[in-house]
Order: sequence, then structure tokens, then C-alpha cells
Amino acid sequence: MRMPRFFVLSLLAMAAVVPPMTAGSAQAQQVPSSREQISLSFSPLVKSAAPAVVNIYTKRVVRAAASPLLNDPFFRRFFGDALPPGAVKEKIQRSLGSGVILSPDGTVVTNHHVIKDADEVTVVLSDRREFEAHIVGSDERTDLAVLKIDPSRGESLPVLSMGDSDALEVGDLVIAIGNPFGVGQTVTSGIVSALARTNVGISDYRSFIQTDAAINPGNSGGALVDMSGRLIGINSAIYSKDGGSNGIGFAIPTSLVKTVIASITQSGKVVRPWLGASGQAVTSELAQAMSLPRPIGVLLNGIAKGGPADRAGLRVGDVVTHIQGREVDDAEAMRFRLATLAPGAEAQVTYMRDGAEHTALVRLIAPPETPPREVTDIGGSNPFTGATLANLNPALAEEVGMASVSTGVVVLRIKRGSVAHRLQFQPGDIILRINDQTVSTVAEAKALLAARADTWRVTINRDGQTLSLQVGG
Repeated sequence: MRMPRFFVLSLLAMAAVVPPMTAGSAQAQQVPSSREQISLSFSPLVKSAAPAVVNIYTKRVVRAAASPLLNDPFFRRFFGDALPPGAVKEKIQRSLGSGVILSPDGTVVTNHHVIKDADEVTVVLSDRREFEAHIVGSDERTDLAVLKIDPSRGESLPVLSMGDSDALEVGDLVIAIGNPFGVGQTVTSGIVSALARTNVGISDYRSFIQTDAAINPGNSGGALVDMSGRLIGINSAIYSKDGGSNGIGFAIPTSLVKTVIASITQSGKVVRPWLGASGQAVTSELAQAMSLPRPIGVLLNGIAKGGPADRAGLRVGDVVTHIQGREVDDAEAMRFRLATLAPGAEAQVTYMRDGAEHTALVRLIAPPETPPREVTDIGGSNPFTGATLANLNPALAEEVGMASVSTGVVVLRIKRGSVAHRLQFQPGDIILRINDQTVSTVAEAKALLAARADTWRVTINRDGQTLSLQVGG
């Protein structure tokens, strides 16, 4: 039996873009109480959204060997990556997606995977106007990208206001607009099935809105819209056995979308805030041992000396339960809540210590580049020949998705076919010892690896586990 798996929605999708339809304070939600209320329609909402829906077309030139034989390792031994003249052919690879226009100046948000590696990007509005798009920036870890189109002829563009995804409640009505399987614009409706889903492994920052509105391949980059006609999520993935909708779809909340767009617009890349602390989810066993009323929060097991958390007075053993008043259930939820803030912001952190609740104001900063990376390719005759090493600092840890308080010498890359590759070292391994000598910096690792040895003893940390290897002897 085939098991369910996650599908990133990578085909053509349409995004609903409308201004808010209501003004003033939100009214309390009510269950329909009359026949007239039950017969109400989403039609006005959809009609308002349709003019601002955009399609995204991408083009990529792919170079490949003209014959499969040229990919054979035997031929590669002679030619390497430089194939002989006439042995390479080019083909155009096209893909489709969708995006949402967020401002009159032509700012468009979409999924990273929609425009990944694209050489050309074209945005087409529902009224058939076409614009060449410039990629302002893209962030693979959140699967978000920002495009810019130029309405230079004084043309007006429809826009969609962003709503507050943190104000959503389970059971709220939502609609999704897209182009599933390329059949044409399709509108589906449903409810918010769950919030803050952190166990969906489709990006590094996980706190997804789950909905039962039918979402299929083709809705990628499309909009999840609330009943006020505001964008509250970017549709990104489905949970499915065969690629079709099973009533479980996931959208990136606008609380994260706003921060990513602001960072990319200002600097061309995403700069995330650094707390200087790491931790693990509080289990039932830990909650009992710590006399907590229920399993909640993140037990801090690492504090960077001199970092924001350290300066704010947080300690190893504290249990963070809320950030900015929002409950955090695990480490992923804590990372997400921090990612919705910008460097320089002051985060209100609620934590438990010795059975009492405390609050700290933590001034977040950008991850520092200390110590310097010293990225180094290793050669010679040693177990790490063909590996690229670097000093692990908070900025690098953020880039490669490691714990922000990790230190030491990390393996960044492994060259295929090299000694390091054959010995099964992996990117992300942290070197602890070489021939029983502690390794703290790249310089120390280089000096130890430069020495001649008949037997090599190497100890590494991989995903929290300590592994040892002996080569030769």
C-alpha cells in the first residue's frame, strides 16, 4: 500500500487578490440560523478577486549530454564535466505557477519552487496583460519569493491586502483560488482545519495553516483568502496518497510572509533574527519531572554566551512557553515565531523556571559572523580529502539549518568520489577530534590533517550523535 506523502504544488496556480470588503472591527462569527443565510454566496468575493489573479510563466535553459552514454562514469573519467564539442544539447524547460500582487508598484509574492533556477519570468494578469518580472529575492527555507513587475505605462494594478493570520481560528471559513492540474481557474471553499502545524516537512520554518478547501497540484503560490477578502496564506503543499486532494492542504501564514517580503525588499535576501538559544519540546515525561501542569513549551538546552537570550537572563533549563503572547509547543514553533520578527525587534519571551512564570524582553539581533568562517577545501592524503570545512558561527548555522548555538568545525560540502565521500562523511558533520586531538577551528583541523599518519582516528557529531571512525592501521 502506498503511504501518504507531501506534494509541493508546482503547477499553474491562480491567486485571489482583493481589497478588504468590510471596514471597522471584526464581528463575531455565527452559525447560519436561517434559510436566507444558508443560501448566501461567495460570488461577490470571487468576482472582486478575479481581476487581480496572476499567472507566472518561467523559462530555463538546460544543458545536457546529447547521448546517455556520455553520462556513463567510464566516459566521465576521460572528459569530466567538459564534454567534447557537439556532445551537449540545450533544451528549454518551462514551468507554470501563480502569485499574488501585494502593492500598486508591482510587488508579487509566490513560492520559491515556482521560480527556482528560472532564466526568465513572465507575469500574466487575468486581463491578459503581460509583464517581464524581476526576481527581487527568493528564500528556499520558507519557500517564498518576491518578484517585481513594472506598470510603467501608468497602468493600475489590482492588489490584495494581507490579513492577520494570527487572528484565525479553527473553523473559520476560507476560500482557495487556483488552477488545479491546469484545467482553468477554480475556486474551492472550506474551513481552517488546524493552525500551527509544525510537523509538515516541506520547509525549514513550519507553522502552517491547514485547510480542507480542495487544493491540488496547480494551486502552488495561490492565495488562501478569508471572508473579508484578505490574504491570510500562500498555498504551498498537500498531503496526499496519489497527488490529488484528500482534504488536507497547507498554506504559509501571512505573519511569516510579511516579514520575508520586508526583508527581501530591503536587502535582497532574508535576514532572520537570532535568539542565541536552542531547545527541545517538552514531553509528558519532562512535564511531570519539572512539575509543569501539561506538556508545553521548549526546554532550553543551549545558550550562546553573550547572545541575546544570555543578556536577557535566560538559562539552560528554562522552559519557553510563549513568544509575543503566542504559545509555542515545540522548537519549530519557537523558530517560526522568532522568524516573524525582524532583527532589532524586542521579543517578549514568557518562560517557566523553578515552577514560577517569568517574562523577559529579548533584543533580537542578526546572526553574527563570529568567528570568521574560513571556508577551506581539504586536499592531500587524509580522511577529509575532498571535503570543504568551515568554522561554524551563528550566521552560517542559520544558513545551513543547524542549531544556532552550535560551534566547532563543520563539513560544508563533500566532493563526489573523493576520499571523504567514500568514508561516508556528510555535510553538517561537526569534527570533534582528529587522532585524539580536540578540534575547535579550521586552522587546527588543517594542521592535524597535514601531519603524516598511518592510522587516522576521527570523532564527529552528526545530528546530536557522537560517531567514531578509524582508517588504516
